[in-house]
Amino acid sequence: MTEFKILISNLTNPTLLFFLMGILAARLKSDLEIPATSSKFISLYLLFSIGFRGGQELAHSGFNAEIAYSLLFGLALSVLIPLYTFFLLKQRLSVSDSAAIASSYGSVSAVTFVAAATFLELHKIASGGHMVAVMALMESPAIIVGVILLMEFDKENSYEQINLRTVIHHAFTNGSVLMLLGSMVIGLIADVRQAEGIRPFTTDIFKGFLAIFLLEMGMVAARRFATFRKYGWFVTLFAVFIPAINGCSAAWLSQMVTDEPGNRFMFAILAASASYIAVPAAMRLAAPKADPGLYIPMALGITFPFNITVGFPLYFLLINHT
Repeated sequence: MTEFKILISNLTNPTLLFFLMGILAARLKSDLEIPATSSKFISLYLLFSIGFRGGQELAHSGFNAEIAYSLLFGLALSVLIPLYTFFLLKQRLSVSDSAAIASSYGSVSAVTFVAAATFLELHKIASGGHMVAVMALMESPAIIVGVILLMEFDKENSYEQINLRTVIHHAFTNGSVLMLLGSMVIGLIADVRQAEGIRPFTTDIFKGFLAIFLLEMGMVAARRFATFRKYGWFVTLFAVFIPAINGCSAAWLSQMVTDEPGNRFMFAILAASASYIAVPAAMRLAAPKADPGLYIPMALGITFPFNITVGFPLYFLLINHT
């Protein structure tokens, strides 16, 4: 009964309902639209808010062994996930597509992380501010692993023209990564009394902006998914079961790093989510033959809605029973 209540509570979350409304709007071919400039501002705001608040919490808690182990655990996830998924995907897809998809699933989705933070707030469970640093650390290594796998296994093409240094630089200076890291550092060093002045901006309006952003994500996901059907059931099942396996595995293994349910839940979300912002930007440079119409809809059209509807309650229940 408790499990059913958690699922219903998650499905009736206003932010999720706005996501579903976006899907419905796209399916009905409505002219509802969020201007591109507004959407970019909201995404930057969400990253700024979560980064700044994480930095503030990290300043209060200080640096300890658990934080160090958490960073190492997150780094291990971001390297191991693209490695094993690449070899699974290579059995059915091209090397370029396999590398791009593996990078997406080894990297993380900041929006899923933000939605997960809202889920924890709903259940009155806290997570450490250092989890923002873990998320930022996990953004880029998966991209680098994907590029190395691409250069190693794609024997039909020469990748001498790919400047690995440029790809790595782009992975770490991508706008979303830079905003997140920069905001976290500012939150870490900012004077506590001065930081109180922007607290209403980083907390009170946060959920409203998240709801609007998820409304647009719903419309984008529905449109992307329409062009994705031609790839068949393999990639669809991959986009559901691999995140579930990654999330459940991280939820269970994270008990070796931390006892805090909120932190374990965030590890599960980071392992289960897939990047549809940072990775596509990097893969345009590194894997021009990879089809964005494949790896972006997988991450945004299938994995993202799976996580925020079924994944959140699944990982939450697993953590509460281990």
